[in-house]
Amino acid sequence: MDTGFWILQFLNALQFSFLLFLLSVGLTVIFGLMHFVNLAHGALYAFGAYVAASVAASYGYWAGVFVAPFAVAVLGLVLYQFLIKRMRSSGPMAQVLVTFGLMFALLDLTRIIWGDLALALDVPASLSGRISIFGVEYPLYRFFVMMVGAIALIMLNLILARTQIGAMIRAGVDNDKMASCLGINVERLFFIVFCVGCALAGIAGAVAAPLLSVVPEMGLEILIPTLIVIVIGGLGSLKGAITGSLIYGFVQTFGAVFAPQFASVVIYVLLALILITKPNGLFPSRGG
Repeated sequence: MDTGFWILQFLNALQFSFLLFLLSVGLTVIFGLMHFVNLAHGALYAFGAYVAASVAASYGYWAGVFVAPFAVAVLGLVLYQFLIKRMRSSGPMAQVLVTFGLMFALLDLTRIIWGDLALALDVPASLSGRISIFGVEYPLYRFFVMMVGAIALIMLNLILARTQIGAMIRAGVDNDKMASCLGINVERLFFIVFCVGCALAGIAGAVAAPLLSVVPEMGLEILIPTLIVIVIGGLGSLKGAITGSLIYGFVQTFGAVFAPQFASVVIYVLLALILITKPNGLFPSRGG
């Protein structure tokens, strides 16, 4: 195994980590700000992949990527108005049970609309080649996925750190009751953050579709890794979301290289160690 092999594994781990980040960042801020356990987040990711594949079949890849986050945000808006908003005052157990059931309801809905057969989304011609990175020929589309995640990270960091709405979101995550007393419309923030989180799940599904088979169960398969990322990184924290994503992506990728028979166990051992030493995660928000 030469240097090129390790560079390739590093890039694969980075690409997987940024894909996980797109999924986990919306969910962790929803957890931190709304104190709401939304286990249906993975189903929104799968819905985004299906919308992207369906639109791309008629209008091309870029149309699918553009439409998917808006479609998932609209679905999130409907879910928020008719279900999530009513469940916010319920306890965590009720939220888990309802959103767990909602996940399977959305899974069956995708089966009704698209069937059980896997859909394929082809990589666009503009991203079908390879790019040389440190002397290694790497698929251009995988590099594009990394760039989408990196751009999302930069934009979210700028919004949260440099804008007024970012300051209000941080205040709501740290102490929502005090933020309300200061005149911040926390309810509106809840709604905005939830829709943005849904849109990010839609983007993740759209960019992941050419790499994976688009099947109804894909949302269920990604849910556990996303929850692990959130627990490791800490609730309500952008730094925690990217840190947890990088840890999970690199442990899984290099674990499969060094000890493939134990690759699925290593991350759970690491998760247990972090929970024992830092129960709130590595970088929780002050309100997390």
